[in-house]
Amino acid sequence: MEILYEDNHLLVVYKPRGILAQKDISAKTDILTLAKDYLKVKYNKPGNVYLGLIHRLDINTEGIMVLAKTSKAASRLSLEMQNNNFNKEYLAIVEGRVSSGRLINKLAKNNELRKAYLAPDGKLAILDYECIKYNLGLDYSIVRIKLETGRFHQIRAQFSAIGHPLYGDVKYGSKRSTSFPNLQAYKLCFIHPVSKEEMCFIKIDNNNLFKGIDS
Repeated sequence: MEILYEDNHLLVVYKPRGILAQKDISAKTDILTLAKDYLKVKYNKPGNVYLGLIHRLDINTEGIMVLAKTSKAASRLSLEMQNNNFNKEYLAIVEGRVSSGRLINKLAKNNELRKAYLAPDGKLAILDYECIKYNLGLDYSIVRIKLETGRFHQIRAQFSAIGHPLYGDVKYGSKRSTSFPNLQAYKLCFIHPVSKEEMCFIKIDNNNLFKGIDS
């Protein structure tokens, strides 16, 4: 876990791929526990450490997350998130050639399959995207994605729906097989819950973004 920023109210971290955002019934490592352990050691705290989870990333998505060190910060950041005032941007590699556009769908979740799908009675899912580069030889596009909503598997499901699944994302129809979808939450901007300053964090890991891509 990499610490990108810390003050009395916030902890901004970079979650590696393969780590949960929050503990579940499995015994897998999660970022919330790692961050609490970090604070216990750093500040020599013997008891429980408060840390609020504001948003999540899928286990196979790496990227920037903000955690709240106080209940006041957690409440304010959660409200900001609910009002869609977080700027969350991703980099992804999708199959085929895309240009730019806006995707608007309604998504529902199949809990048994752990998969999102389009449904008339689902929750509204909106994102904007633009192609940064197209690789003709391997027929994939690198796209920058800005989320307006934050639904379960939103990016994966919406790009699959237009015939451009994430490279290696077999679960959502990719013709290539890799151990994970090529997706990074590379940018996160929000208003500091106390100082009211705009906070913006950017981190791009090209080595991991292209990991598993055919050469």
